Amino acid sequence: MTDSERHMPSMMSGLTAVARRDLLLAWKRPGDVLNPLFFFAMVCTLFPLAVGPSAEQLTFSGPGVLWVAALLAMLISLNSLFISDFDDGSLEQLLVSPQPLPLVGLGKTISHWLTSGLPLVLVSPIVAITYRMQSDVVLVLMLTLTLGTISLSLLGSIGAALTVGLHRGTALLSLLILPLSMPVLIIGANTVSLAAGNETYSAGIWALAAYAVGTLSLAPYATAAALRISNE
Repeated sequence: MTDSERHMPSMMSGLTAVARRDLLLAWKRPGDVLNPLFFFAMVCTLFPLAVGPSAEQLTFSGPGVLWVAALLAMLISLNSLFISDFDDGSLEQLLVSPQPLPLVGLGKTISHWLTSGLPLVLVSPIVAITYRMQSDVVLVLMLTLTLGTISLSLLGSIGAALTVGLHRGTALLSLLILPLSMPVLIIGANTVSLAAGNETYSAGIWALAAYAVGTLSLAPYATAAALRISNE
């Protein structure tokens, strides 16, 4: 048995323990989970009231509105990724834990996506009814949001790690993450628009999947480096 095989169970158990801990903390603070969800639902449902009930207008603007609302909702929730650990001192313990720091950051990011990104994906079919989307378009919307929110959580973990402990770090976090998230927003909204127009959209799905794999490969290491820099 090689060293990597011997360490694999402990590494996986550490990843699971970090994610489980953050999920339990989120359960005790439901406001952190519900606030982005309410923001997403309110923006998406209020927009049709402003532009009117025209079916053509709603079909045209729906994908863009849903994706912009999802992006902003994810940004709202990112600031809480490491701030509670920083405030109670547990972040310092995570930095010196025997588990690799990229694995710790990945565990916290998984928990963040499960409590922020996944609820948006599950609520999106209900909101999509407002924009008169067909069932096949709704499925494309859910798939793109799944891939896109995974990328946004991973990218957001880097920004949250860089700005943890800073005064008014939320504004700086948004400035750091928005340029990196623009490709996800553009590709995601365009893919749903192509699906609504009965055009070929598979390239957008593959692009979002590639972006998600790329961020999954690099973001944990960048998050670990950012946490070390922020705590020096």
